[in-house]
Amino acid sequence: MERAIAYLRVSTQGQERSGLGIEAQRAAIERFAAAESLLITAEYSEFETGKGVDALDRRPQLATALAAARRAKCSIVVSKLDRLSRDVAFVSGLMSQRVAFIVAEIGRDADPFMLHLYAALAEKERRLISERTTAALQAKKASGAKLGNPTNLCVAGSIGRIAQAQAADEFATNLMPVVQAIRNAGALTLSEIANALNGRGIRPARGSKWHRSSVRNLIARIK
Repeated sequence: MERAIAYLRVSTQGQERSGLGIEAQRAAIERFAAAESLLITAEYSEFETGKGVDALDRRPQLATALAAARRAKCSIVVSKLDRLSRDVAFVSGLMSQRVAFIVAEIGRDADPFMLHLYAALAEKERRLISERTTAALQAKKASGAKLGNPTNLCVAGSIGRIAQAQAADEFATNLMPVVQAIRNAGALTLSEIANALNGRGIRPARGSKWHRSSVRNLIARIK
């Protein structure tokens, strides 16, 4: 069986406290490894941003994973490309480290050129979104609209509620692989699932502990 090393990363303190980002990535990598007959021999995880020219210096676990992969002559597996970085220059630099990277979301067929291309497209998309947002605000201001007036605050509140709902949907979607793994391990009732989530140190979107009601709401949101 081919060996590989898993690398996991979250970039916000909120994700670090909840454990959600790491747990979701781990579940995705485990599913991918099982499907592709990969043996995960080591796991490295850290809580650090992927931005900046010195990003690799501030990510010692990635540097350690690279060294371990070179010694073992094996690949590094990540759940998504942005777990390496959202910066195309950084991703390009990683491609020259003499270590093969496998992105579970993309598949094993993606060679370094394709990974570089995916990173470039993602960076371009983010830049376009930022530019469109700035242009829209400038156009609104040029038309005489006061961006801080009560009408705009109502609109902003509506947008905020939509964003909250989308964030809650994303939270539930990312967590469901973990819930399914807990079910597969024998936890069937809402109370058992809540206890298992609490035992793993995963916090709900609101509050500090899982209860039957919060697990029920989580499952209902997915359905």
